[in-house]
Amino acid sequence: MSNEQFSALVLEERDGKVVAAIQQLTEAQLPAGDVTVQVRASTLNYKDGMVLNGIGRLVRTYPHVPGVDFAGVVVSSQNPDFQAGDEVVLTGWRVGEMHWGGYSQKARVKGDWLVKRPAGLSLSQTMAIGTAGFTAMLAVQALESHGLSPDKGEVLVTGAAGGVGSIAVAILSKLGYQVAASTGRVAEHDYLHGLGATVIIDRAELSSPPKRPLAAERWAGVIDAVGGSTLASVLTAVKYGGSVASCGLAGGNEMTTTVLPFLLRGVNLLGIDSVMCPKAARVAAWERLARDLPQDKLDALTSHASLKDVPALAEKILHGQVRGRLVIDIEEI
Repeated sequence: MSNEQFSALVLEERDGKVVAAIQQLTEAQLPAGDVTVQVRASTLNYKDGMVLNGIGRLVRTYPHVPGVDFAGVVVSSQNPDFQAGDEVVLTGWRVGEMHWGGYSQKARVKGDWLVKRPAGLSLSQTMAIGTAGFTAMLAVQALESHGLSPDKGEVLVTGAAGGVGSIAVAILSKLGYQVAASTGRVAEHDYLHGLGATVIIDRAELSSPPKRPLAAERWAGVIDAVGGSTLASVLTAVKYGGSVASCGLAGGNEMTTTVLPFLLRGVNLLGIDSVMCPKAARVAAWERLARDLPQDKLDALTSHASLKDVPALAEKILHGQVRGRLVIDIEEI
């Protein structure tokens, strides 16, 4: 085990507040696991914003290294599926919450949590996708498995300028869907059209509680990254037999609605979990991302930052001030 020091963003709890600072660590300080990875890149998700700001008590033990995603190169392995030099990706498994995560130049995890870098994507591109893009693909697959196809009609994406929404718009457009993108950011209209959205809907049209249990049928499918009253509102306008993939709670985790969309229109409400998703499903989703997410659009929705920028960016993402996806270049402090 190397005694060489490396940099990591470490959270500590002081007087009830979470404080972040870059510190020097050694491999001996890393948590238990059977694979050690030299981390090349991570990313910033909404959950990272919550962790860095101490919201929801997602982290119970400090000091803690956050970062729910990372990509890098295996340094050493006691897992038969991986060997030194393998390029790997990790999302989910409560890494960055219960287990030290990717805002560190080295990480040690269980090999069962890793997947090998998908062919056709660089390590940086996998983090441009990250949990947000992985979730978007799981949502697309869930809608497809419940009968969605381009000929069925419009597909709505809420929170469309965020990470999940941006990648969902790009994927759906590539697959031939007519995509309606909902956002509260007027300045992002051109950006969303560039990703393939055909219609832009003001968030305010959907964010109020529904006035009626059923509205005119419009959406063949929905990818909802907002939750709350927005989810309640869109359910009322889903077409007969259509589905809503619920994958976020930026607008709240409570929803007041009726059973009428389910009973009278056969609407399906599909929960999307990217954290504990089984490995076989992960590999399949990453293969689809490599094939069905246009790389030019992925590049267009991606920006880069360094490890020292993360605390300030974590505050911004909670207030909807981060567009698309952010890659954190871990080797740059």
